[in-house]
Amino acid sequence: MRLLNTETLEIREFITKIPDYAVLSHTWGDEEVSFQDLTLVNHDQTSDDSNIIRDRSGYRKIGQFCRRAREDGFAWAWADTCCIDKTSSAELSEAINSMYKWYQQSAICYVYLEDVEPQPPFWIVNPSKAVLERSRWFTRGWTLQELIAPENIVFLARDWSDLGSKFSLESILVNQTKVPAEIFHGQPLTSRSVAERMSWASSRRTTREEDVAYCLLGIFGIHMPLLYGEGGKEAFLRLQEEIWKREEDLTLLMW
Repeated sequence: MRLLNTETLEIREFITKIPDYAVLSHTWGDEEVSFQDLTLVNHDQTSDDSNIIRDRSGYRKIGQFCRRAREDGFAWAWADTCCIDKTSSAELSEAINSMYKWYQQSAICYVYLEDVEPQPPFWIVNPSKAVLERSRWFTRGWTLQELIAPENIVFLARDWSDLGSKFSLESILVNQTKVPAEIFHGQPLTSRSVAERMSWASSRRTTREEDVAYCLLGIFGIHMPLLYGEGGKEAFLRLQEEIWKREEDLTLLMW
């Protein structure tokens, strides 16, 4: 597992004895920085290419994420944009199969809602559903597991100010996502039928069609190879086959 040093933004790989780390949950934009981008900046900070990378909004996002994690006492952080070498299909497959666990084992997860404006002090006393419900974050496939897996989640507005925690915003989150509150409090996912778990993702979308299936691997405790190019239907059929091997739940047939 690769982690970002929150002070230097250097990337280090950990095999064992993984330290406490913060994770980022967000929606991708057009200017995200990759593993290669960040490696280049860290090794050659004065080149024109490095300057171009540092000017991207995605680089500033990583910087702000690490700043917040550092202020909260975390020396290490993980973000899906730059901690995975996506040029390696083997590494990408391993990472996606491990992602639920990585979010689950994080010390804190920062959900960055860059399309939500900062709110007045004490808004959490009587939070408005309208503040969050239009955020793109709630429409994306990958963010479902990023909501469920971590125990400790803080939601952040566009300027990185606090909006609330998973528990202070619980009623809004339950209403918006249809995920029962008991799941947020540690109830096993297997206590819910396959059909119910599928329904949580039914209105969510992914950029790559196969990710409609792959983003659910952690929700169902499935590990399977990633075959980008197979198509969304074939990927979903493979997922259903793996779920059936694990849980002979007839509600699977509803999907």
